[in-house]
Amino acid sequence: MMLWFGIVSLLMAFAGWTSAYIVSSSREDWSQDMELPPAFYWSTAIIIISSLTYILAKRAIKLGNPKLCTSWLVTTLALGVLFIVLQFNGFSQMIAQGYYFTGPTSSIKMSYIFLIAAVHIVHVIAGIISLLVVLFNQIKGRYNADAFLGLSLGATFWHFLDLLWIYLVLFMTFVR
Repeated sequence: MMLWFGIVSLLMAFAGWTSAYIVSSSREDWSQDMELPPAFYWSTAIIIISSLTYILAKRAIKLGNPKLCTSWLVTTLALGVLFIVLQFNGFSQMIAQGYYFTGPTSSIKMSYIFLIAAVHIVHVIAGIISLLVVLFNQIKGRYNADAFLGLSLGATFWHFLDLLWIYLVLFMTFVR
């Protein structure tokens, strides 16, 4: 139940930030022409694939194949790290275009984009920590076809982060 309380609280926080984004878009200094960096779209594809690999890990343990489960979990971990690398690459792309989080060349829109993406990265790091715990337990043989609650809870959080990022990237792409 605590996982769901956490997810609901995260939804409320991101709803607040995206609502503030919408309200702020009526300001005169709002930048209408700014596009998200390509790295954000690549990272979206990566996080979607990572959710699929987590699904495959869960499927493997249900089918009694712990080695395959471990392989899929390691793949998910690598994709999660790649997601974060691509996010920072996206920040670099925005900075190279002259957009900054704060300062004289920043805009309120860019500040929101940096903030929303950075806070999501923090939660993906939490997801990676959760994934490391799941992977550790998997390697120790604590999951099997009849007992895999920890893996399921970790997967639920990971899929939530995936869906949240898809929402955020679509929101930031289409809400101008």
